[in-house]
Amino acid sequence: METFFKNFRLDTGKEEAATVISNIDNGVVFRGTNLWILIFAIFVASLGLNVNSTAVIIGAMLISPLMGPIMGIGLGMGINDVVLLRKAITNYLIAMGVALTTSTLFFLVSPLNDAHSEILARTAPNIYDVLIALFGGFAGIVATSSKQKGNVIPGVAIATALMPPLCTAGYGLATLQLRFFVGAFYLFVINSVFIALATFIMVRVLKFPFKHLQDKKSERRANRIVWSVALITFIPSLYFGYDIVKQDRFIKNANRFITYEAHFPNDYLLNKTIDAKGQKITLVFGGKEIAPEEIEHLKSQLIKYNLQNGHLEIRQGFAYLNESKNNSEQAEQYNRLTQVLAEKEKQQDTLRFQLDSVRNQPEIARQLFAELKTQYPSLNTAVIQPTYFVTDSSKIVHTYLVILSPSSKLKKEDRIKIENWLKVRTRQNDLNLIFQ
Repeated sequence: METFFKNFRLDTGKEEAATVISNIDNGVVFRGTNLWILIFAIFVASLGLNVNSTAVIIGAMLISPLMGPIMGIGLGMGINDVVLLRKAITNYLIAMGVALTTSTLFFLVSPLNDAHSEILARTAPNIYDVLIALFGGFAGIVATSSKQKGNVIPGVAIATALMPPLCTAGYGLATLQLRFFVGAFYLFVINSVFIALATFIMVRVLKFPFKHLQDKKSERRANRIVWSVALITFIPSLYFGYDIVKQDRFIKNANRFITYEAHFPNDYLLNKTIDAKGQKITLVFGGKEIAPEEIEHLKSQLIKYNLQNGHLEIRQGFAYLNESKNNSEQAEQYNRLTQVLAEKEKQQDTLRFQLDSVRNQPEIARQLFAELKTQYPSLNTAVIQPTYFVTDSSKIVHTYLVILSPSSKLKKEDRIKIENWLKVRTRQNDLNLIFQ
């Protein structure tokens, strides 16, 4: 058992503390090459958000040097290196300012201003983003402290996603959408704080050389500041995470309710809208008018799906839209609903015709055989079946398969006459006739 637990020791393959501190210290400064790499990475990430390309955004994360000052802040707090901490904070603010300015300028001149899914995904941070940043930060500092770093750092850069939130914040500033700016910037702060916190914790766990402050009181105050910042950042994300779980549960329950309960005779469910945030379900039906007592019965079923606090609104396609036909939008919806119902009626007629054809096929076969038997009494049995013929070019041809069993061999001219008669009678020029 002791040998097993030795596999989890962090000091195995640990890099010298002085080397780790020097490497992080060198990655803190943003000037010259590092600054230009950051600017280019911001342009790449902004382009990825603009065209909604996940691959491009991942590429921007990989080339971004933003992890440097954030880990520098955590290291500076962890070993009480005030000089490193100040340098890291200064460069972090410089990098953040340059990134925000670059992304804002990009979105100001970009002709594409739609908020695609990649942008929207970074405007509502929650507890899960905290956990991603925290464990990503743990992985980052452990890898940095190891002699065998592998490909962990690029993976941490992708997982913690520092670039996209900053670019989304720039999008919010450029398009004057404060909600986008606040949500995305808060996500960036979450990632920064908890990567730094993970670095701070692991530096203490790995027992890096500690620089004592002038007195114990100053050290305690510094520790309180660290944990206070982490807690202040954490609390709002906890609320947002709970809200996301609650909304997800509402959507699942609402879909189950619609699937199993929202059915009325002679009515079609034309559209459904589930507003998880407002806990509202809107259903639009087309067809005959639904009686009020039927609607009330449907509403009474909400409690079975834990939707008792939700609001159900039933809109009846024609009855609802006829009230407001003068409104252009309502008129357009009215026309669209009419087209949908007409199409459904057409589909039903086609299916009904096909079903009738299948049901009538035995009678058609019996009639054809009776007519043939009158002309050629030697016929004993017949197989008459509509079928599909597939050619070498994968072309599918609808035809009839007819297999006739006469008691005596028919003359060639009689066979030709029968074939021609069947083609006329069944209206199939590609009829496949076999004599047994």
